[in-house]
Amino acid sequence: MSSIEGKTVVLGVCGGIAAYKSAELVRQLVKAGASVRVVMTRSAQEFITPLTLQTLSGHPVSTSLFDLTQESEIGHIQLADSADVVAIAPATANLVAKLAMGMADDLLTTVLLATRAPVVVAPAMNVHMYENPAVQDNLGRLRGRGIRIVDPAVGSLACGYEGPGRLPETEVLAAEIERAVSANDLEGERVVVTAGPNREHLDPVRFISNRSTGRMGFAVARAAWARGAEVTLIGGPTSLTPPHGARVIRADSAAEMHRAVRAEFKSATVLLMAAAVADYKPKKAADQKLKKGKGGRVLDLVRTVDILGDLPARRGQRIVVGFAAETEDVVANATRKLTSKKLDLMVANDVSRPDAGFEVDTNAVTLIDSEGAESLELAAKDTIADRILDRVVAIRQRRKRR
Repeated sequence: MSSIEGKTVVLGVCGGIAAYKSAELVRQLVKAGASVRVVMTRSAQEFITPLTLQTLSGHPVSTSLFDLTQESEIGHIQLADSADVVAIAPATANLVAKLAMGMADDLLTTVLLATRAPVVVAPAMNVHMYENPAVQDNLGRLRGRGIRIVDPAVGSLACGYEGPGRLPETEVLAAEIERAVSANDLEGERVVVTAGPNREHLDPVRFISNRSTGRMGFAVARAAWARGAEVTLIGGPTSLTPPHGARVIRADSAAEMHRAVRAEFKSATVLLMAAAVADYKPKKAADQKLKKGKGGRVLDLVRTVDILGDLPARRGQRIVVGFAAETEDVVANATRKLTSKKLDLMVANDVSRPDAGFEVDTNAVTLIDSEGAESLELAAKDTIADRILDRVVAIRQRRKRR
């Protein structure tokens, strides 16, 4: 279950060309399980209709402080009190200024002053407006009050200029909103996650690899950041978009991943080795493309480094989590690895299943640690990621009690 599921998001939409993106944001938040209540300024209705956002959210859209039906029950206070998070996307320079000055001259600004929920503001405007000292001063005031500012994206703007001012992509906004409502139970942790396959090259055009796509590791990195951690993702070759908020290090081969893990482990507090690290590599890679012959070809393979086995034996307060992709005797094999590699937690799964493991969005795993084994039923990898991190939090709490 993601941090946003079951939460109430009050989404404010202001009058800018980027208002059209709010429709996709509403759709994505609802898909993630949030209840979305939209508040539109008068200017926003010039760019997108309330009917559109009402249809996508499944709730009436609030537009006026003087709506007799809604205000018969003091609707602006109900909106403010019901919110788990208030997000403004897009936020115009005008809205930013009014919020910085504490003004409340319409429904949206009144809700913003009345709410005690966390507030996320995503400014979107012309680049020169955004860079104006007055706007920057106002944004600085909001940051000083604890309001989360999502920096605009850089690119081509509707006005024809290039630069910062674009409303970020929907995935970025959704991630920032989710982080605002999370328990922040990983705040202060420096989490390192490995993900994806490795490529061990035979020649300049061929390599040995495996079926891993990196989805499980990316889900873990995404969930850890949403829960307040500082996240570094060491990723093998994959086509996935890096999760928002994570620092990404690319590692093509097992040797490159080994070097990156060794370097990052020095300052990490949690390591989750979700990557499907290559076990073997060619003894010598050819400098030129190997030509096809009439007979067969024998490959001389050697073991790659055991990354977990090469970590320091004394790990201090670090929590180290391994992942075991098995096709038989899953729990027994994973338990042996847990012991031999001196891990705090092992995540084991049967990758022979067509609905779990590689190349799918779902997984079913068994979590094994000193307290025993727990089987998690088939679920989305994002859900499995949160369950894994729940166990990491539990391990940390046990250590503190001791």
